[in-house]
Formats: sequence, C-alpha cells, structure tokens
Amino acid sequence: MRAPENQSGFNYVSSQALVEIRDVNFAYDRRPILKGINMTLPKGKVIAIMGGSGCGKTTLFRLIGGALKPTRGHVKMDGKIIHELGRQGLYDMRRKMGVLFQFGALFTDMSVYDNVAFQMREHTDLPEEIIHDLVMMKLHAVGLHGTQKLMPFELSGGMARRVALARTVALDPQLILYDEPFTGLDPISLTVVGNLIRRLNDALGATSVIVTHDVQESLKIVDYIYFIADGVIAAEGTPEQIQASDMPFVRQFVHGEMDGPVPFHYPGGNYKQDLGVRA
Repeated sequence: MRAPENQSGFNYVSSQALVEIRDVNFAYDRRPILKGINMTLPKGKVIAIMGGSGCGKTTLFRLIGGALKPTRGHVKMDGKIIHELGRQGLYDMRRKMGVLFQFGALFTDMSVYDNVAFQMREHTDLPEEIIHDLVMMKLHAVGLHGTQKLMPFELSGGMARRVALARTVALDPQLILYDEPFTGLDPISLTVVGNLIRRLNDALGATSVIVTHDVQESLKIVDYIYFIADGVIAAEGTPEQIQASDMPFVRQFVHGEMDGPVPFHYPGGNYKQDLGVRA
C-alpha cells in the first residue's frame, strides 16, 4: 500500500506543533517497520493513530518517548530532536510526557491515593500537604473523589482506568500518550474514559495521542486521524474526512469488514493441495 503523496497532516507552522515526526524510518535488524513517516502533532489537539496489529503504532510511541532511535529521520518535541538528547535531557523531556498504559497498569500494592501521588513524590519536592490537595483535585477531575483509600483490586475496570488517567495527568504533562485506552471497557466506561480524555486535554492545553482500534469512539473525540499500514501512512484526515473516505482500506477498517485490502486468509499457499485434493 502506497502512502499519500501529500503527507502533511495539520497545516500548522512549526511553532504551533508540539511534536514533529519527519521522514522517520525504523527497522528491527533488516525487517522494516516504519517507512518515511511524517506527522505533525499540534498543541491542544487530540490525534488518533490507527492500523492493524503489528503495523508499527507502538514502535512509533517508543520513538516519541525516546526508547528507540529511528534508523533515519527524527522525532522532534519542543524543538529538540529526541534521539540526540543526552540522558539528562531525555529525562527532562520525559517529565513533560504522560503515558496511560493499556489496562492502566496501576501499582497493585499501592492505594489509589499513592498511585496518583507517585509521580509527584518521585519528580518534585512538593510538601505532602500540597501533594494531598493535588491528588484530591486529580481524582475529582476523573469523578473518583472518595476512592483514595481503596486498593486497585477493589476497583472496577473502568474505575481503574480512570485512576490511571488521574496518575497520567498528575504533573500536567504537555504530551499525553494513550496506548489502547478503551480496551476491555464496557460501553458506559468506554464513553466516560473517552470524554475524560477530551476534557482533560482541553483543560490542560495538552497534546494527546491515542493508539487505538476503537474507531467509533475515537471519531467522537479526536481532531485528526492517521492510519498506518505496511509501515506507511496509508490515510489521514479529520473524523469527517475519514468517515466520508472512499479508500478501500479506510472503509474496511472503519466498518470492520472482513473482505478488503486486509485479507482474512494468511497467504499460505494452495489449501486444496495441502488437503491432498486432486484436480
């Protein structure tokens, strides 16, 4: 599948872009994963990255976070090329990021309060009285004031995800990365978490990037969508443009169709021949 000729994304000047991804290539040994990726992630926006399993979405997250170095090209945040930062520079950059891991990844032996307070204690010198007030504010923002003494095993899946969200925004990050935030949630919790992602992003003036397979929920809350297939950006656009797209790949993905550019069958040769059926 060939990438669009004009892979520009948002038409924003660089000063309005928090993250710029330019001509990024990445390969594990000789196996190419990403090929010439260009993205612009503007301040204050919510962007979704979609595509089939194994297309490179998580790899892109790791490149943004500085856990991986691109084979070619660069990822720039706040005007600084991430893979060129030293250890302290990368540490300082990561303090501006928040990550919501798939399924929340709460510390199971810590209370809700201590989970949310964790980053404040690790990365600031704030007195405990201030941390207390901030934790209460973050829990209130996700609708969970009063749960601070509970342990993670006492929470429902949706509640645990909201506590994880409160922990993610504890230090008011400029960039928030969401790895499959809707996985495993019931329809009510899914809608609640989706609305919180949008509201918290707008309240913080942050930039949020969501890796997700949940097309319908994402279309309600995001400003822009990138589809990755075969290591390139196969399609991009606003929710309205994506819904109106006549591209076979986009239509198949948005509507969950079995037949289309993404085949149902693995290319495993002649099935009848494997069964010993003679012509």
